[in-house]
Order: sequence, then C-alpha cells, then structure tokens
Amino acid sequence: MAEVLYYAIPFFVLLLVVEALSFRYARDEDDLIGYDFEDTRTSLTLGLGNVIINVAWKLVVVALYVAIYELTPLRLDPSSPLTWVLLFFADDFSYYWFHRCSHESRFFWASHVVHHSSTHYNLSTALRQTWVPMTYLPFWLWMPAVGFEPWMVLLAQAWSLIYQFWIHTERIKRLPRPLEAVLNTPSHHRVHHGSNEVYLDKNYGGILIVWDKLFGTYAPEGERVHYGLTKNIHTYNPVRAAFHEYVAMWHDIKRAHGLRAKLGVLYHGPGWTPPGLAAGEMESNTRG
Repeated sequence: MAEVLYYAIPFFVLLLVVEALSFRYARDEDDLIGYDFEDTRTSLTLGLGNVIINVAWKLVVVALYVAIYELTPLRLDPSSPLTWVLLFFADDFSYYWFHRCSHESRFFWASHVVHHSSTHYNLSTALRQTWVPMTYLPFWLWMPAVGFEPWMVLLAQAWSLIYQFWIHTERIKRLPRPLEAVLNTPSHHRVHHGSNEVYLDKNYGGILIVWDKLFGTYAPEGERVHYGLTKNIHTYNPVRAAFHEYVAMWHDIKRAHGLRAKLGVLYHGPGWTPPGLAAGEMESNTRG
C-alpha cells in the first residue's frame, strides 16, 4: 500500500509547476519568497533519493511489521469502520511523536534536518526528504503489535504524507476557522518551518493540529516567518544537505568529555552543549 505514495508523485510535480508559475505570472504580494531554481533542484534531488532508498528500506519495514503482527495475538478487524477510525488517530498520534522527537533529540534531528534546510517555503520543500528514513521505524512498531494489519499501517503513513504535501505553501493564507482549529494547515505548518525563536519546536502535527494543542507545542502564525535553520547550511549540494548534521554530530561527540556527555550529544536536542564546552565550540547548534 506504500505504492499509493508513488502514484501521487506525478500530481505532486504538476502542482509544483502550477505553484511556480503562479509566482512568476500572478505574484500579488512582494514579501512572498517563491521559488529559486537551485534550491528547488536540491529539493527534488533529495526527494528522488528518498524514493530510491525507500524502495529497499520498505522491504525491511514490511518484514518487521509482518513479524510483529504474526507474533501478537491481537487482531483488529479491517472490515470494521471503527478499526479505520482507530487507524487514523493511531497513525497521526505516532507521527506527532516521531516528529517531536525528530526535533528534540539530535540523533533523530540529524535525519530530519534536511527537510528544514531550505530557506524557501513552497511545494518543492515538501519533497526535500531524508536519505536516512530508518529513524522513522520505532514510532510505528506498536501499531502491528496491537493488531493493525501491516498493509493498513503503510497505507495510513502514505495518506499522511500525501496530505502534508499541500500545506507547504505560502499561497494559501488561512482556512475557515473550524478547519484551522482541528487540521494542520499551511498557516500552522509555516510556523513549524520558521527559524524565529517564537516558532521553534512548534506545530508537529501531521494531519491534525489537536495533538499540539493537547501537549503544549502549538503556536499560531503571527510575525513574519523566516524559513530555514537558526544556522543555515548555505549549500545546494544534496549530499551535504542530507548528511551535514551527521558529520557535525560526530565531531561534537569527539569534542565531548566522557561517555555521558558523548551520549548526551545524541540524546539531547540540537541546541544542547555538553558540560565543559562553550556553545561556540560545537560544530552545529542548528535548530529549525
């Protein structure tokens, strides 16, 4: 069922072209950032690399899901509407915690940072995806363990990613208030991509924004959003964009004194500095 995402790719590209043309021929606000050719090329290259890597990685994921599902005595009936309702909320809940941990633990941030590395915000940014998708795995393992069939878990992950494509735009300001109150929208997600201090570590939701409101990580869009990282990487090289934080993290582990501090570099957030070191001595204190 993960193939659903691949079928959506041509529509992603078509909408991307339409949005790019809208900036070229129907620009109505001077402060919109729009598209940059090299930035977009980098995003598309990273997206293509993610697709290729996932062709092999999904085989491992499916094997693990199937093994867990076969070991558990629990079963949720896929013919029951209630199972599908539970699936929707279970997947979105898993995504929230995956996304939150991907910002609050540097080990996971090293994979996720690539998605925040563009200083532009448009539909091509949605395709700027990690080349290390293995960090996603732990957050969904509980779902086949409680009885969701593996294909259902993969389908839910696909529809979540498809939904999140369209919210990477400045072209849509705000939806009607009832939708803004419940759903993750372009306005909410622009906040998430902001490097402004007030926007850091906010709005982790996938389809729903209610988890952020429930767990205290919600922020409304107010001041103008500055996209990218608190310390931008200034490169269009997709390999550097994909792995720069792993390199920086390795250097910071070597600088840290003692096993506890070295493990702390992995565990703590990307802004954390080990005892005995100054923030300026760290290879990267990048956040986004």
